[in-house]
Amino acid sequence: MLYVTGAGVLWGTTGVAVQLVRESTTLTPTGIGFYRLAIGAVVLVALVAHRLGPVLAALRSHPVALVLVGVGLGGYQALYFVAVAAGGVGVATVVSLGLAPVLIFGWESLRARRLPGRTMLGALTAGIIGLVLITVSVGQPGATAPRPLLGLLAAFGSGVGYAASTVLSRHAAQRVAPMTLTTVSAVVGALALAPIALAEGIGVPARLAPVGLLVHLGVVTTAVAYALFYAGLRSITGSAAALSTLAEPLTAVLLAGWLVGESLPAPVVVGGVLLLGAVSVVHLTPGKPTLPER
Repeated sequence: MLYVTGAGVLWGTTGVAVQLVRESTTLTPTGIGFYRLAIGAVVLVALVAHRLGPVLAALRSHPVALVLVGVGLGGYQALYFVAVAAGGVGVATVVSLGLAPVLIFGWESLRARRLPGRTMLGALTAGIIGLVLITVSVGQPGATAPRPLLGLLAAFGSGVGYAASTVLSRHAAQRVAPMTLTTVSAVVGALALAPIALAEGIGVPARLAPVGLLVHLGVVTTAVAYALFYAGLRSITGSAAALSTLAEPLTAVLLAGWLVGESLPAPVVVGGVLLLGAVSVVHLTPGKPTLPER
């Protein structure tokens, strides 16, 4: 659980980094997503270069699952970056991440043919209330949210993709080593975004700030964060993982208010507190989650 929450905190820096890159370059959201995954893939391939055998073996054994996880990673990330550009960091992050637990809980409950336990259901309820409070705070277009409705729709699409990818990657993580899964996912995701990014243009000015931010996105929020996430998925359910990564929207909202000047109205603050409470409940719940692994 600590691994997954740590990944969520690292991912919480992504939205602000994307906004800062957009302010200093002409890259589109897809182009930024491509650089993030491509840089992460280069780092990960370098780390596993001395033991490529397990990576190739995993690709031969589970090609469909690994390709789907990678394509899902690239797809929901690109939609998230569109949501950040159109609707702002805070709303984009909270909606895309907050929607995932609802969908995953529904999927796991349907497969198990029973409702979650009271504690997990209470944590989910708190997370949903926090999500609603932040969603209703979406207002008129502004400097940090030029097209809030488009941003909200893209965030919902990203949330659906994230939920599906979490379910797929959790099953893949039971059979594939975390570093292998992270490496293959980053490579496939970068290749999936490459045609669109190349068509839109991927030129980056040779300045320290944008290059450093892209390296941060690739190394810290991709290579390190996804390795932690997939390692955590080996021992917890997908719904518990999604709840733990609600640390991401809280981190993103706080950084957005501090670094890029996004306003933090009362509903956002209250919603953030509820989301943090949901994460804390999952951490403090004794034993394993009530839903069985499948």
